Amino acid sequence: MIDATNRNTALASALVEELARAGVRHAFLSPGSRSTPIALALDREPAIALEVVLDERCAAFAALGAGLASGAPAVVACTSGSAAANLHPAVVEADEAGVPMIALTSDRPAELRAVGAGQTIDQIGLFGSATRWFCEVGTHAADDAGLLHMRATGSRAVAEASGRRGPVHLNLAWREPLGPAPAADVSARDGLALGGRSGGGPLTAAPAGREAGADLVAATAEAVGRAARGMIVAGRLPGRRLVPAISALAERTGFPLLADPTSQLRFGPHDRTAVVTAYDLIVRAGRAELAPDLVLRFGDMPTSKALRLWLRESGCDQIVVDPPGRWNEPTRVAGAFVRADPEALIERLLPLLPQARSERSPWQRGWREAESAARAAIAAALDRAGGLSEPALQRALGRAYGDGERVLLGSSMPIRDAEAFLEGGPRSVTFHANRGANGIDGLVSTGAGIGLGAAAPAWIVIGDLALAHDIGGLALAARIATPIRVVVVDNGGGGIFDFLPQAERIDPDRFRRLFTTPSGLDLEPAAAAYGLPYERIADEDGIEGLAGRDRVLAHVPIGRGDNVGLHRRIAAAVASPPS
Repeated sequence: MIDATNRNTALASALVEELARAGVRHAFLSPGSRSTPIALALDREPAIALEVVLDERCAAFAALGAGLASGAPAVVACTSGSAAANLHPAVVEADEAGVPMIALTSDRPAELRAVGAGQTIDQIGLFGSATRWFCEVGTHAADDAGLLHMRATGSRAVAEASGRRGPVHLNLAWREPLGPAPAADVSARDGLALGGRSGGGPLTAAPAGREAGADLVAATAEAVGRAARGMIVAGRLPGRRLVPAISALAERTGFPLLADPTSQLRFGPHDRTAVVTAYDLIVRAGRAELAPDLVLRFGDMPTSKALRLWLRESGCDQIVVDPPGRWNEPTRVAGAFVRADPEALIERLLPLLPQARSERSPWQRGWREAESAARAAIAAALDRAGGLSEPALQRALGRAYGDGERVLLGSSMPIRDAEAFLEGGPRSVTFHANRGANGIDGLVSTGAGIGLGAAAPAWIVIGDLALAHDIGGLALAARIATPIRVVVVDNGGGGIFDFLPQAERIDPDRFRRLFTTPSGLDLEPAAAAYGLPYERIADEDGIEGLAGRDRVLAHVPIGRGDNVGLHRRIAAAVASPPS
């Protein structure tokens, strides 16, 4: 019987049930959020023995071995992005060796592809000619046609893998909700989704030319000039080249500047008066008086899901400025897309804009006061909590980073905690993150390459799970000439999953089995094996003491028991700061 809780559970369980009926007996799952429907379906199928494996590459090779031994295809299942790419080596081996295998890669739905959405790559035909059959399964209603399609796909997958023996790839797109929660009815959707723009124009107007012409520059200047509550949002930017231009634009307009850590605008000697760093927590408070009427966006969309939803729901005009050849618009509500080099555009805009009034408007003062109050509330909450938590770690790291240094933030909790809790300062610190596909693999090697490429000391701030995915990268980190400080936040593996809605909707024991990913690494001998000094860190002073070190693997054990609770208490404190 299929799981009819919602559309996703029904479709996934129909597919998995058919795989089992066709002869699949083993499955290997690497945990992830987007693959929740398949994880639940595999777990509830009694005919399939499920093993949860930390590393996608290992999971794929385990499925290869099961198929090699049994002669029947085994399943490997994973989430989207670089997780799917990590199956490739085993898929190639299955192709060359003629071993049946079925790869189930989860994916974002069509509307979130090629728009800058996180953890989204082109997974269509990802393994090329190595597969016996590829199917883009698509998104479907859980009606007779949809369920029959899933069943037919499952039975054909086994037949294709077992005939001319080799790998089959099914790419499965899932819309939220991913867990076992009822989906919202279509009648509850907003008017924009149902009817489009009221004027009858396209949802997002984009010029056909490669550079913004004079008319578009003038129209942008006019929109900025008439905005009463304008705002700048800056996401990941390549290096510090755009810092002076965006800072000058904020100074000229008086707009608050919501700056992701990787925008390079939080740290540096530039004027940071307009910079807002606590926006993730501020927008969660839902203060209507802080909503903008115009947003200028530069760079990638910041990591904060709360900010993305807030911008989408605000109904304000949004102008996205992005170089030609990109389409970085995951909110799908921007009214204009200016395809131009941001620095050149700002240079042309500034002479057309009036100088901001020396006295801030009530709305601008509201943002400055919200930032100050949020920072005070965060500090007070961390002081009350005591000890070294993941938010407190970011506070301490912010004091430890040195002028001219580079920082690579891991793609899971480190980038999110830095976005929420890292304040900034006058030192010129450049931040990086692998947020193209948002994978947690290869981060140690990436950080070592950053240190080499910049010829500057580099910090690598990652979780224990990310280290497990690239522990071999420690060999490079230990031998290069530039100082490397690897800070490993050890929360027992996969602490980010505790923040997902699924954590509250799935039985705790079942959730821990399917989503908790303890690496089991003993970091001290691991560091010694690669010739890296090891240090166990217990408090914020220990983090600050890493400043100036040549190279070190700093082990930061942090219990995950109250991590979600602490984040929620901080959010509550920011939402209602003391008067």
